[in-house]
Amino acid sequence: MKILLVYPEHPVTFWSFKHALGFISKKAANTPLGLLTVAALLPPEFEARLVDMNVESLKDGDIEWADYVFISAMSVQRDSAVEVISRCRSLGTKTVAGGPLFSSEFEDFAAVDHLVLNEAEVTLPGFIEDLLAGCAKRLYTSGERPPLTSTPIPRWDLLKKKKYQGMSVQYSRGCPFDCEFCDISVLYGHKVRTKTTDQVLAELESLYMSGWRGSVFFVDDNFIGNKRALKTDLLPAIIEWMEKRKRAFHFHTEVSIDLSDDPELMDLMVRAGFMAVFVGIETPNEASLAECKKVQNKNRDLLACVKKIQDKGLLVQGGFIVGFDSDPVSIFDSLITFIQKSGIVTAMVGLLNAPRGTKLHKRLVEEGRLLRKISGNNTDLTLNFIPKMEKKALVDGYERVVGTIYSAGPYYERVRSFLREFNPPRNTEFRFRYRDFKSLFKSSFRLGVIDRERWHYWRIVFWSLFTRPRVLPLTITFAAYGFHFRKIFRIS
Repeated sequence: MKILLVYPEHPVTFWSFKHALGFISKKAANTPLGLLTVAALLPPEFEARLVDMNVESLKDGDIEWADYVFISAMSVQRDSAVEVISRCRSLGTKTVAGGPLFSSEFEDFAAVDHLVLNEAEVTLPGFIEDLLAGCAKRLYTSGERPPLTSTPIPRWDLLKKKKYQGMSVQYSRGCPFDCEFCDISVLYGHKVRTKTTDQVLAELESLYMSGWRGSVFFVDDNFIGNKRALKTDLLPAIIEWMEKRKRAFHFHTEVSIDLSDDPELMDLMVRAGFMAVFVGIETPNEASLAECKKVQNKNRDLLACVKKIQDKGLLVQGGFIVGFDSDPVSIFDSLITFIQKSGIVTAMVGLLNAPRGTKLHKRLVEEGRLLRKISGNNTDLTLNFIPKMEKKALVDGYERVVGTIYSAGPYYERVRSFLREFNPPRNTEFRFRYRDFKSLFKSSFRLGVIDRERWHYWRIVFWSLFTRPRVLPLTITFAAYGFHFRKIFRIS
């Protein structure tokens, strides 16, 4: 049986880094890990191909080749997924859909032939068995949270790896916290389930043997959900593996702010090769944190917590939200001040939205305030509920925040502030290799010659060159990020 796995196109968003990837001749930041794992779960006699529409086009011939087209997507990919389903239907190829978008909103996809929802380790085998027996049902779903010990190594061979900035692996699913606006616990539960250390090392080894070198993203929604296992088992093993493989990879992941409470864990992560962590900070307003049940962030000096993580040599990327019922009109100024003082260069500020299945969604339905489905892109000025703050004031305030922090002056000042204090550990590589010079030329020409903000670019490049030469590659990277963010937020 011939299976075509299709990953729909992401629109250009904050996290797509589309405008920055061009400088390094890459098409996408990360890989469709879910589909690669599904491919590994298929019977070995099945023939599988992958089309990631973020790195290549989906041709009619690809669809016509397949007996079934498997589609996985997130909410932000909805429009592209609908288009793929329509094309398959018109060409007479049956579709099988799963992943976060379809698991949350399967009622909206009547045109899909088979829905294999929730976690594929549980639902996919039953579908395959019925498919081979000629009696496949339309819907396969389960609330079971399977152990990850049987999850196979993803099919890296299906990827066009040179088109990606980084590869992806997964250690755990689930999150112990229960933030009102977050659907992670809805999709994966509160209990943190992990792969074994041997599994993770086998995945890293297989990725290494496939020829990959460079960035690897642990996609866990909260990598530190089981701190004991990390400190006593996984991280020491990764440290040993990285030394054996001459530090072939560098890692980044997502964590909760309580990482700052554990110096030992931070040290181990840095020694293992972690360079950056995304932290959901959300808001400096204590009342809003209480409202959304962000208990891990309450009663803290959040700025000091960020500094602790940065002082250990980890880049902190931050997530922020405006639009909580408890937000005062001063929240916008408070957020600008916090972000600038924190030195968080990559600060994703979004408008609050309520994904289906979350406690926030349920509350808004009960209050009669829900308007529509989420777009999956919380920087596109859409709200799916009626906010307590007057909508124009909220949107205007949001635009003022992003317009301020990503204007060239404040942005480059934040970069300089961070780099002035940042001391990357000695085992962290920040050096140019031969292949980087083409990227350096492209970025310097675009940002240093064509771009109207070129004065800011050359100022920070020369500042870094003469005062912090070790972080010059990081400086160039941040400059490319800034170009992307100004494009996203239409800042001239």
